[in-house]
Amino acid sequence: MKKFLNTLFVTTQGAYLNKEGESVVVSVEQEVRLRVPMHTLGGIVCFGNVLCSPFLLGHCAQNRVGVSFLSQYGRFLARVQGPVSGNVLLRREQYRWADDPSHTLAIAQTVVTAKIANARTTLQRALRDRPEQSGATELRAAVLRMGRMLDEVKQCEDVDAVRGKEGDAGRIYFGIFDHLVTNQKEAFRFTERSRRPPLDNLNALLSFTYMLLAHDMVGALEAVGLDPQVGFLHRDRSGRPSLALDVMEEFRPFFADRLVLSLVNLKQVQAKGFKRTESGAVEMTDDTRKALLVAYQKRKQEEIKHPFLDETMPIGLLFHAQAMLLARRLRGDLDAYPPFIWK
Repeated sequence: MKKFLNTLFVTTQGAYLNKEGESVVVSVEQEVRLRVPMHTLGGIVCFGNVLCSPFLLGHCAQNRVGVSFLSQYGRFLARVQGPVSGNVLLRREQYRWADDPSHTLAIAQTVVTAKIANARTTLQRALRDRPEQSGATELRAAVLRMGRMLDEVKQCEDVDAVRGKEGDAGRIYFGIFDHLVTNQKEAFRFTERSRRPPLDNLNALLSFTYMLLAHDMVGALEAVGLDPQVGFLHRDRSGRPSLALDVMEEFRPFFADRLVLSLVNLKQVQAKGFKRTESGAVEMTDDTRKALLVAYQKRKQEEIKHPFLDETMPIGLLFHAQAMLLARRLRGDLDAYPPFIWK
């Protein structure tokens, strides 16, 4: 399971990846820049003009190392993977559950409850660390409102109602998100969530981090034999990994949002690391993107105790643990799916 912690991100334009023995070699202008043993990798992500040899792609497919190709600024293009793992019975059960309103409602309620609970804990920790900070009154009000919403989600009678509660919680959470920024307020002021495209520096960081999280969640689901495309909370859409988006909801506040806030508040990223395009979209520079990727990998190495399994593990393995628990629920080995709720 250790390999699920490691993703090789290649951002240098013009880089070429090939196989030498059991290693991946990264070269730029025919100069070797990096050599990584294949057995340590769970995935490779190539940004922009990055080429891979056919022999490397074949070897990655045989060893279940997914290779993803994204645009230079993070838009997903394609993914190369080997034969699907797991047996067909698990996927058939997943499809049956996705077509069953009661099963779909139960899973949707669980992941949204975890998302709201983890977002609420994020706000509570901010209040605990800085009880007299600006906006503390608004933060306390949001904590109380989100606490009530946890009960409201349990009362929902269909998935559309759950989606509505998720949307309400998101508006409350991001409505006070700017109060969580304690440094570089002018450069990273947050007014609202903007996705495609991100319209300010903080949204650019959030969108890119969510994309990385979704990539890791897809790999974890595929590793246990689930179909990342067929979810319960997110509607089916061609090319969208709905199940990956479902499960990653549990990790957005705890992992992605806290990572972005720490980068800003500790001044590890700064205003000069962003640029605005003619369309009004905000993009990160190469240096900022690399700083985020390094921080993302380091955060995955930090250890935490899983609340259900009661085992200490690196954060990067939480994604795989949740995929495994979901598969066990679909097989009937568990009475309910235990989400990751941060304490």
